[in-house]
Amino acid sequence: MGYVFGPVPSRRLGRSLGVDPVPLKTCNWSCVYCQLGRTRPLTNERKDYAPPGDVVAEVRTALEEHAGGVDWITFAGSGEPTLHASLGRMIRDVKGLTAIPVAVLTNGALLDRPGVRRDLLAADAVLPTLDAGSEEVYRRVNRPRGGLTFAGLVEGLVAFRREYPGRLWIEVMLVQGLNDSKESLAEIAAVLRRVGPDAVHVNTPVRPPAERWVAPPDVETVRLAVSMLGRTARDLAPAEPAFDLSPSADGTDAVLELLARHPMDLGELGGVLPRWSVAQLGEALERLRAAGRVGTVTRGGRRFWTSPLARYADTDRASRSHRGSRSAHAPQKVDPRTSTAATEPAKRIKQG
Repeated sequence: MGYVFGPVPSRRLGRSLGVDPVPLKTCNWSCVYCQLGRTRPLTNERKDYAPPGDVVAEVRTALEEHAGGVDWITFAGSGEPTLHASLGRMIRDVKGLTAIPVAVLTNGALLDRPGVRRDLLAADAVLPTLDAGSEEVYRRVNRPRGGLTFAGLVEGLVAFRREYPGRLWIEVMLVQGLNDSKESLAEIAAVLRRVGPDAVHVNTPVRPPAERWVAPPDVETVRLAVSMLGRTARDLAPAEPAFDLSPSADGTDAVLELLARHPMDLGELGGVLPRWSVAQLGEALERLRAAGRVGTVTRGGRRFWTSPLARYADTDRASRSHRGSRSAHAPQKVDPRTSTAATEPAKRIKQG
């Protein structure tokens, strides 16, 4: 499947079936902590990046394959979902398929646009981001596209809260030395009081960030943040990686689709494919890497497997050499006539 992934575990949403309506890193922010790397180029263009009918059809198929195993359907993935011009239609069509609630993970940068707010009204929960309480910190952490302002972000959040009847859960991602001081936390708290969300989720970067120097704050700072950001704030510790691959999917394609949205280290991938030994899996991944079908980046001594199209500040050398312009939605093809080693993992990695 090109647009649907998971279900994946979520502290907020249980078993979440992901819906990814835009290509890799189609976004108007380039956050320093983003697990999918830097955004190049930044865009504010709303258009149908994927055919809405195809996206909804994949959701229908996935719901049939994972009957009883999905708690939420979540529009998220590898970019900013509100950039898809037909997001509202897709939300409504998905809700027409099932009683399972629908959530949207968004940076919230376009909530100052009435049309974007209307698109989100049908969702059961909307989860925007607020990592700053000032223009200066906003630009240092989120690195927005030109024309996007902190004032516009806040006004959009306030307007959306006024219009939206569903659950509004705001995520605050804390980065050591950027937005975790008492002053920064007090500024964020002031904005949260204006918005009045139903919950505030305090998070820290645990996946490979775009910039090598990004680090999470210490435990005491996280506790301070929770105490300062209001009575609905709580520490959102990450869930343990555990992915439910489609019963009908080829193992290689399923893993490649997961890595395009959720970089993982070898141990985590071993949990996805438990019938493979670490040595077998490592060998197969190296072959995929040599073929340009996966990339790697190292953070904190851990080597993460990623999309080969992801742009990090210091992507491992072999990954850089295989970058291209192919869509993250389309499986990357390798010519079997010229690369037997590259195609072998596709034959061997099968779901157990």
